[in-house]
Amino acid sequence: MPTVIEMKGISKSFPGIKANDNISLSVEQGEIHVLLGENGAGKSTLMNILYGLYNPDEGQILVKEKPVVISNPNVAIELGIGMVHQHFMLVQPFTVAENIVLGSEPSKGITLDMNKAIKDVEEISKKYELKVDPNSKIQDISVGMQQRVEILKTLYRGAEILILDEPTAVLTPQEIEELGIIMKSLVSQGKTIILITHKLKEVMAMSDRVTIIRRGKVIDTLNTKNTDIDELAEKMVGRKVNLTVDKKESKAGTPVLEVKGLKALDNRDLEAVKGVSFEVNGGEILGIAGVDGNGQHELIEAITGLRKIQAGEVLINGKEITSKPPRDIISSGVAHIPEDRHKRGLVLDFPLYENSILGNHRAKTFSKHKFSLNYPKIREHARRLIKEFDVRTPNEKVKARALSGGNQQKLIIAREIDRDPYLCIAAQPTRGLDVGAIEFVHKRLIEQRDSGKAVLLISLELDEVMSLSDRIAVMYDGKIVGVIDAKDATEKKLGILMAGGEAQHEE
Repeated sequence: MPTVIEMKGISKSFPGIKANDNISLSVEQGEIHVLLGENGAGKSTLMNILYGLYNPDEGQILVKEKPVVISNPNVAIELGIGMVHQHFMLVQPFTVAENIVLGSEPSKGITLDMNKAIKDVEEISKKYELKVDPNSKIQDISVGMQQRVEILKTLYRGAEILILDEPTAVLTPQEIEELGIIMKSLVSQGKTIILITHKLKEVMAMSDRVTIIRRGKVIDTLNTKNTDIDELAEKMVGRKVNLTVDKKESKAGTPVLEVKGLKALDNRDLEAVKGVSFEVNGGEILGIAGVDGNGQHELIEAITGLRKIQAGEVLINGKEITSKPPRDIISSGVAHIPEDRHKRGLVLDFPLYENSILGNHRAKTFSKHKFSLNYPKIREHARRLIKEFDVRTPNEKVKARALSGGNQQKLIIAREIDRDPYLCIAAQPTRGLDVGAIEFVHKRLIEQRDSGKAVLLISLELDEVMSLSDRIAVMYDGKIVGVIDAKDATEKKLGILMAGGEAQHEE
């Protein structure tokens, strides 16, 4: 097949980091080519260069064998390159048709010809089998539909080469399957797709070829049919990785966390948690599954004292902690691995030794008296955690922001687990981590459960919820719509619940 994109010797640096280091990539006409790599490997940077959002420091780009300079996205669009970003760029109150034609509106004299816009959108969505209603407002349609609108936006502008950045991050399993069908249909009509991901299962299911990037360098390009998940994982991380979670049968004890009729508002003062009740027993992991934005975030903040509870109660070992300040909730035996490690988990400009005692700094061990901290003890504590949890850092004096995402996460987990809590709340504990760091985090959560602790896991990664949990609760529209024993859970069953459907009872 002819080569449609060739990137030669691309390098790009940002202050303190070389994001792309002499990368060469070639993409053939009509293929689905995956860029695979851990978080921070340089995949998105490379594609942002191809789309004209960044200019490379060095290197050359050829489109259909002609050298080009892509100085901004308009040049990329003229060259037939379109990009669908991980976070959609849609105007919520506008209709589907208005969003698709935005910036390239058909006009009648000086006015917008809305009828033509609707007709154009109907035609293009029929041509590419992307069934969307041009008159629906973006705010009223599902995330999967919004993604179709983004794809149609690029096709409407004449894109022949589509870049999809982490397209499955916010989709249900059924929507992921539909996306795979859409991509194959686009390719059958002559389009070329570059897919950015770190999910190995999707690489195997969706791609023709895969280029692995590690720390800004190309490691290898392989034909998907000639490789497997284990080889991809090893090339992506640089060592062999155990991709299955080893765990013994759960020995569930008495309830550690009880949540009864909990209600909480979101940041817009709309009800986000709508009377949720559940319990987590000692010696078990309860996973909460759901598409992002169904109240999981507000639920965790309400339990941990970071968000006001409107109604209902929260108990730890039978003792009420409803609406108590976070400090009291921590001292009642709750550890919290937050979903946003930068906003809630670390103070990035503090050294690691100070971050290692956050929330625990009042403990007698770390204070000489009321107004003074015992720094020799704190440093010793940090060194022990760094060693025990394999945090890759030159020493404990380094600022937290200097660590990679995986090592920042290891430090937070070390700090929270070292408190020996009754309940460990882990929200998106492996978000953005590579398979090596994921393996480590999973092992630690299983250890907590095996030592009789209760673990509440909230994750958007369905594989993670299914492999770690003993029971799985599914959240949809602020409610728990079903609780399934993990042994009986399938992607299909969970996917139906995640989309607001009823679980089918099998005979």
